[in-house]
Amino acid sequence: MRLLVYSHDAYGLGNIRRMLAICEHLLSEIPQLSILLLSGSPMLQGFRMPRGLDYIKLPCLNRGETGEVAVKFLGMGIDETVKLRSELILSAAVNFQPDLFLVDKKPYGLKHELTDTLNYLQTELPESKIVLLLRDILDSPEKTIAEWQKQGYCEAIEKFYHQLLIVGTPEVFDIAKEYQFSQVVAQKVRYCGYIRRQPGHKSKNNIREELQLSPQERLILVTPGGGEDGYELVDAYLSAIALLPVQHHFKSLIICGPEMPAQQQQLVYQAAQSNSQVQIGEFTDDLMSYIQAADVVVSMAGYNTVCEILSAAKPAVIVPRCKPSKEQLIRAERMGSLGLFKAIHPEKMNPKSLLNALLSQLEQQQYQRNFNLDMNGFFRVKDYIFMLLCQTICKHQLSNFFQKSSSKPSLVFSLL
Repeated sequence: MRLLVYSHDAYGLGNIRRMLAICEHLLSEIPQLSILLLSGSPMLQGFRMPRGLDYIKLPCLNRGETGEVAVKFLGMGIDETVKLRSELILSAAVNFQPDLFLVDKKPYGLKHELTDTLNYLQTELPESKIVLLLRDILDSPEKTIAEWQKQGYCEAIEKFYHQLLIVGTPEVFDIAKEYQFSQVVAQKVRYCGYIRRQPGHKSKNNIREELQLSPQERLILVTPGGGEDGYELVDAYLSAIALLPVQHHFKSLIICGPEMPAQQQQLVYQAAQSNSQVQIGEFTDDLMSYIQAADVVVSMAGYNTVCEILSAAKPAVIVPRCKPSKEQLIRAERMGSLGLFKAIHPEKMNPKSLLNALLSQLEQQQYQRNFNLDMNGFFRVKDYIFMLLCQTICKHQLSNFFQKSSSKPSLVFSLL
């Protein structure tokens, strides 16, 4: 069975981390599955690749704080680069001949780069299934509805897609209702629950030894995701712990993120030099191990990091970004109201408010969740994809059979 996966990755590490985690789970659960991943992530080579998965690296595009898409590295225009990416994607589909095409977030891809591939699959490989995967929240309803109408995304789903898998729950955000999906699109929606992350590769003791923590010291992990817009949070945190009373014994590990600009990283290193209890890192592909070892996590509200914090059942202080999308802000407000963590609006974040929130989390003797969040996303995504793959394989086998037979296949095909 062959699965083609598309993840455009124009901002941060969220999409590629989520898709790689899903691919790894699918490979562990579905026998004889091969996955070809198409991604523009500049950090793709930095992740562990499970056996059964290979990838084609697309030229990088970048969506900055304004939301405008630009070429990240190549000295080419945006139209030329999108054309190149589109042709690479189509070539991969033609040669790989997928049984299922899993698309992340954008039904037509970034700047409609999937249009030719979707048309090819529909006309030349009609038995293959096409599935759209969406995280729990895309952006504010007003902005998302306008964008989907402008881009014709509902029409694309009605025309090309067999299912729409949501890795979230309607209790947090009812995506079909909030974004006013048409009846046809809503009927294709499957809520899968949030993604529970597997334990990290290192034990808590390994991490504490690595960071040279004494038995009485507590660990605070600070992670602004990819880091492209994470400097303000890190800077506020360093200012906050400078106000901390001396009786508190803890160390801080700040993982800046590979996308934090070099000049800002340098400012972080300089600010941390005066505090021997602060350690700085740039990137890890095993963030879960550090979250498990932490006593408290300070982070932004990216989908993956939030899922990792909730999977590890850790107290957390969450400061969402507000641009270019309201996604993180909505997630933080909804989950914060359910008691899943302490959320601070970025406009109200300052060293004192961050310190007070941090101290309240440190005082918790045992983290208790007030809301039972559905975290079975991995298994439901796997179940839906496996069923669709089986339908595709059965149709292929029946098609080959009926090519050699005079029997009429229409009734059997309609049952599939």
